[in-house]
Amino acid sequence: MAQIDRQRVQCSFHRGAGEYDQHTPVQQRVLRQLLQALGQLPLAADARVLDIGCGTGRLLELVKQHFPGTALTGLDLTPNMLQQAAARLGENARLVQGDAEQLPFADNSFQLVLSSSTFQWLDNLQHCFEEAGRVLEPEGRFLFSLFGEGTLFELRESWHQALLNTGRSDGTTHNGTHRFHGSEQVRHALELTGFREIAVWSGLEQVWYQDVPHLLQAIKRIGAGTARPPSGGGLGWRRVLHEMAAVYYERFGTPDGVPVSYRVIYATGRR
Repeated sequence: MAQIDRQRVQCSFHRGAGEYDQHTPVQQRVLRQLLQALGQLPLAADARVLDIGCGTGRLLELVKQHFPGTALTGLDLTPNMLQQAAARLGENARLVQGDAEQLPFADNSFQLVLSSSTFQWLDNLQHCFEEAGRVLEPEGRFLFSLFGEGTLFELRESWHQALLNTGRSDGTTHNGTHRFHGSEQVRHALELTGFREIAVWSGLEQVWYQDVPHLLQAIKRIGAGTARPPSGGGLGWRRVLHEMAAVYYERFGTPDGVPVSYRVIYATGRR
């Protein structure tokens, strides 16, 4: 897996924070699925809850609505996301800027750690899960989702073919699109970090756009610019972009538009 440029991810989500909720239908569906799974877990009425990668605070807002006695903490890497969360949550949550790989909290601080649509942007799942386990109390629960292997496969295949068609690739090099973790990687990382009662499951979500430019713009607006190769500039890359759109239409287009697919991995474990 190519190393993820964390600074690029941070800048991308920082720019996209203001419009994030308007352009994330899949992420909003995932939050509902997470909330449903949370309802199946034992949770003390006054539990201390951490959301890693809290974004605009929507998951914490839902937790507060359904579990009003909980003490909520949100962590995010980007200041603009935290500003959006603060506007949404007011005094209902403590918000902290920080890194999922170096959580700025003491050991045994929380009874529940949540995360939604965040860990796909991190290279080292095991280290992130170790940090989640460290800040959990003994017997505490970890519940999260991430986009997994198969996400944006239409875009990946179309870029690959466009690079071949334009002589930019010989078929043996990576095309620059983001590589996603698989379900077994997630399970293995949880096992290595000592979680038990592990459950991992997945679902497929799709969003439809009227054309490829609108699809690419939507990906950019939510801050996920790292999910597509850089344009590179110049006429050569414009040709690749036009070729990619043509391939996308040919392979995946319908009279109703073009789809983009997300494989969502859900997982839970007990410390």
